[in-house]
Amino acid sequence: MSKSFEVQGEVHSIGQTTEYGNNGFTKREFVIKLTGEGENAAYPNYVALELIKDKCALMDQYKIGDELVAHFNLSGRLWAGNGNGERCFTSLQAWRIESANNNAAADAGYGGQAMPDYDSFDQTPPSAPQPQVQQTNASTAAYDDDIPF
Repeated sequence: MSKSFEVQGEVHSIGQTTEYGNNGFTKREFVIKLTGEGENAAYPNYVALELIKDKCALMDQYKIGDELVAHFNLSGRLWAGNGNGERCFTSLQAWRIESANNNAAADAGYGGQAMPDYDSFDQTPPSAPQPQVQQTNASTAAYDDDIPF
């Protein structure tokens, strides 16, 4: 299982969504310049993250220069092929992106809309409708067997 992290930065570049193979696997890469707490502007750090499958659309509402917070999973794989020895691949797979300027209103994980305030919802169930009693004669009342069909 991979561990979850978050990072803040300015969008440096946004790649196109690319499809790999015949099974419909899609991937989109983007690069941010880190601007969060502890970053030294004199020595900028650029980090490449990727979006996969249905998450590729999360970057559609952002453009170069936008400040955002990316939530991502860190994962890695070993690969040994072509007789060249073992290689390690590290992936930063973003699963949620939100604007750093206004996290609540620009939450891309919720389609660019503000996340609902669940604390303000009235959670009392609505009143149940009162059952209506039908008038029946004695011969049909004795035959009622409670079968719904």
